[in-house]
Amino acid sequence: MKIFSGSSNKSLAEKVARQLNTGLSPLEIFIFPDGERRVRVIDRVVNEDTVVVQSTSPNPDTAYMELFFIVDALKRSGAKSATAVIPYLGYQRQDHVFRDGEAVSLDVIIETLESVGMDKLITFDLHSIKIPELFKIPIVHLSALPIFAEKIREIARGPVRSFPPASARSSLSSSNELRAVGNPSTSATPRLSNDTILVSPDMGGIRRIKILSEMLSNMPFISIVKDRDLVTGNIESNKIDTDPSQWKKTVKKAIIVDDMISTGRTIDAAVDLLIEQGIEENVVFATHPVFSNDYKNILQNSKVSKIFVTDSIDVPKDKKFEKLEVLSIADEIAKNL
Repeated sequence: MKIFSGSSNKSLAEKVARQLNTGLSPLEIFIFPDGERRVRVIDRVVNEDTVVVQSTSPNPDTAYMELFFIVDALKRSGAKSATAVIPYLGYQRQDHVFRDGEAVSLDVIIETLESVGMDKLITFDLHSIKIPELFKIPIVHLSALPIFAEKIREIARGPVRSFPPASARSSLSSSNELRAVGNPSTSATPRLSNDTILVSPDMGGIRRIKILSEMLSNMPFISIVKDRDLVTGNIESNKIDTDPSQWKKTVKKAIIVDDMISTGRTIDAAVDLLIEQGIEENVVFATHPVFSNDYKNILQNSKVSKIFVTDSIDVPKDKKFEKLEVLSIADEIAKNL
């Protein structure tokens, strides 16, 4: 197996290669003055299984074009197979028509990846569980939830208290086999105890929060009802799906879990609502640090205590801030290659 890296997240590719006791195979990526890219495979790959690690943020168009060229170059050079590791699948939120006249951008991305010869996809925490059904090739849909569960166990104190679920909640049966991995540092981490509740910042994340709850011995959970204006992007988080009287008197800390953080406005609105309900400490876990617009100012100045994300998207030094800690998904990727 030969592992290649695009330009978007070379540090993650290097971690994956180290987990497999190998190095990255070289690629020649030349950028012309007008921005066009030329890709050349240097290693011999005839009859080799090849892997390309390429996330698609913060510049999805450039990252995808580069990935298309790499996969095409590998297959033209005789590679037996080409597996694309796309930890963050760009355009995944455009998986259907929201308003008349719109393109289904994700369909275009998928069709292009398949047409250039991609044989398999490995990705993390897709925005919708229906997205894998859009692919004609095998897709391995992994989750950062085991990593989050392990971190939560590390920073938790005391047993998880019992909490009567709302009548609308049913037990979740999932065929997904999720494994806890990693042992990241806990320095400067707020301590969580048995007065803690899991929170989904919107109803779309209820499946995710149920799975994490089961991993944490059925830790209690709630969900926030969020409204987003499709034109302006403005967000309102104005109520919780459960009567606060069921938990408000005893719960003082919340663990908010989401698939991604973009502008940070969803998290900020959720935290404000929870504080109004008496929550004193809020910790956030999100798989994909999309981090756009004024996210740093919003998150650093919010009332969040700590924010954990993964390296599904590279977070360079200038994009980090004091409250942020990055956990790695490299081990989970390596185990699935």
